[in-house]
Amino acid sequence: MKRKIYYKGMQVNLLGIPVWGRGKSRVKKENRKKAFYYRTFRASGSIDQKRALMLMYDIGEDMKKERDWFRRQLLNYGFEMIQKSVWVGSAPLDKDFVKYLNELGLGKKIKFFKLAKAYDNQINYLQNL
Repeated sequence: MKRKIYYKGMQVNLLGIPVWGRGKSRVKKENRKKAFYYRTFRASGSIDQKRALMLMYDIGEDMKKERDWFRRQLLNYGFEMIQKSVWVGSAPLDKDFVKYLNELGLGKKIKFFKLAKAYDNQINYLQNL
């Protein structure tokens, strides 16, 4: 009986090249994670309004998927990244979006600040100096 060689759950030949289509995968179907898709939100109003809302968040590495999803949603709302966890955009955010953040457990990790003066790009600030 010929011995089968596996590497990272896939059958390989003596040179380490994967062998496709022979036999079944060693990974059991019960162990596979179920795909989970988050909702997508779009800005209901104009995203070219004055940037008067700053938000800061601290979402840890244990919630990496949620953090990446949140960053994509901020881009959908027309927010501009100042740092990885500091964003500036137009206010207000949709109530459904904020409610969904609370359902995901992100509500307590995000702080919203209303700016007294609308945010302009840093280039405009440096030109005024």
